[in-house]
Amino acid sequence: MNGGLRERKRAATQETIERAAISLALEHGFENVTVDMICEASMVSQRTFFNYFGSKEGVIIGGTPAMPSNDHIDAFTRATGSNLLADFLTMITSSLLEREPDAALFKDRRTLIMRTPELLIRETARMSESEDQFVAIIMTRYEIQGLSPANQPELEDEARMVIALTAGVLRYVRHRWASSQPGASTRDLLSNSIELIHRITNDHSQQPKGTAH
Repeated sequence: MNGGLRERKRAATQETIERAAISLALEHGFENVTVDMICEASMVSQRTFFNYFGSKEGVIIGGTPAMPSNDHIDAFTRATGSNLLADFLTMITSSLLEREPDAALFKDRRTLIMRTPELLIRETARMSESEDQFVAIIMTRYEIQGLSPANQPELEDEARMVIALTAGVLRYVRHRWASSQPGASTRDLLSNSIELIHRITNDHSQQPKGTAH
C-alpha cells in the first residue's frame, strides 16, 4: 500500500471515530459515553481507538494540531519582513491547510466542547503547551535578527502577544468559516485574514489583491 493511500485510509478511519464519538456525546452527554460505545458505533477495536486518540477526551477535542514543518519554521525565523504577526500566522497555518476540515463536524465539536467544562479545560491546557513552543520559535527569529538578549523579558512578552493575537485571528476565521455557505474554503479565509493584517498594520509592502499602487 503506497503512502498516499495509507494516509487517506488513516484519515478516513480517524474521521469515522470522531463522528461517532461526537454524535454519541451530543445525544447522551459526554460523561455518559464510554470508549466501548464509541468503538461499537465506529466499528473499530479498542486498540485502534487508543492508537488514534489515547482517551475519550482526546477524540472529542481532536488530534494534537501538527506543528509547522522544519522548513516552514526555518523560513519564518529567517524572514526579513517586518510584519511579525502576518508571518507567524502564515507559518502556523501551513499545517492547517493540508486538509479542509468538515464544517458539520467542526460545529458539533465546538458545541460539545463549549458546553462541557472538562473538555474546555483540557483544550485550554493543550493550547498553553503549544504556546511555549511557539514562543521559542519567535525568540529564535529575534535572535537571528540580532535583537539584544538584554531585552529578553520584553521580547517574550511581545512573542506571547503575537500568539494571543494570532489565536484571535484563528477564532475569527473559524467563525467566518462556520457561518459561510457550504464549500467555503478555509485557505481563502486565512489568505484574506493575512491581507487584512497587512492593511491594519499599515504594511504597504503587501497590499490586498487588486489594490492600485
